[in-house]
Amino acid sequence: MELGISSFGEVAPAHVAGQDYAAQQRMQELLALGRQADEVGLDVLAVGEHHRPDYVVSAPEVVLAAVAATTQRIRLASAVTVLSSADPVRTFQNFATVDLISNGRAEIIAGRGSFIESFPLFGYDLKHYDALYAEKLELLLKINEQEIVSWQGKHRPSFTQKGVYPRPVQPRLPIWIGVGGTPASAQRAGTLGLGLTIAILGGAPAQYVAFADLYRRAAQEAGHDPDTLPLCLNCHFHVAKNSQQAADEFFPAYATVMNRIGRERGWSPMSRAQFDYLRGPQGPLLVGSPQEIIDKLLYISQLFGNTRFLGQLMLEGMAHEQVMRSTELFGKEVAPVVRERLGVPV
Repeated sequence: MELGISSFGEVAPAHVAGQDYAAQQRMQELLALGRQADEVGLDVLAVGEHHRPDYVVSAPEVVLAAVAATTQRIRLASAVTVLSSADPVRTFQNFATVDLISNGRAEIIAGRGSFIESFPLFGYDLKHYDALYAEKLELLLKINEQEIVSWQGKHRPSFTQKGVYPRPVQPRLPIWIGVGGTPASAQRAGTLGLGLTIAILGGAPAQYVAFADLYRRAAQEAGHDPDTLPLCLNCHFHVAKNSQQAADEFFPAYATVMNRIGRERGWSPMSRAQFDYLRGPQGPLLVGSPQEIIDKLLYISQLFGNTRFLGQLMLEGMAHEQVMRSTELFGKEVAPVVRERLGVPV
């Protein structure tokens, strides 16, 4: 199992053009996290795309390129690229550029997005939400396979026999489908023979096993070997020296972010009791001591047989030193034990 971290780059917005020092600081902290994750031996860094004032990453390719220039081995992925409101040609070019800078470490996790701000921002109609994603994914996959491409669709201008450059170092960019709770997306990933990333942001992990089963069944029906397809799980994550410390550090940040989103979506406020339940042995939060994280990663592996795990960090409301220490513990104390227990070659 590959082990890594992901982040959306949460930030308290300044709403002041030219003086957003909070965003500047958060970006520098995010770059430092990428360097540390590489140094402590984690396998993957993934950053998400948002177009809201409370997230600093709107251009994951740019952030990943900056990390690529100062790291050696860690793989670099979006989490996710909101493909529905992006241009597939430009998306491919940007990630191919990251691949060249990183000597072949770039990946794309393509999703429809859990927020909708990018659609009006880039001039798209939400009534085409599903059609935009399906069409743009088709074009992205075609570009990934062919240097010279002809294209005709409904939502993007057509072109004939055009080359898309630069080409990446890797023969093809790894492209994953990111899903949160839509069975059709899991089925699509299996049918296309693409990797699947499941974000478990609420509900017990066991409830998501059906998504993995649907993914593998669709892959087999489409003629792909499901045993060769990668499966990633993404969960909120924080590790500290002991369980109580981890919970006390993570809860305020987690509650702040979840309650802000909850007010938009009509969720009930997050209580400490609910949080403690969610971080229990079978809950979706991986928050605890190194041994608790080890136990839960092995439990998830038993449930899903996943090939990758991404621990989603919270940056807003936590001291940078706490997040850095969590990443260090993940790489130095958790990852070696999990790899040994799962028989992963070092």
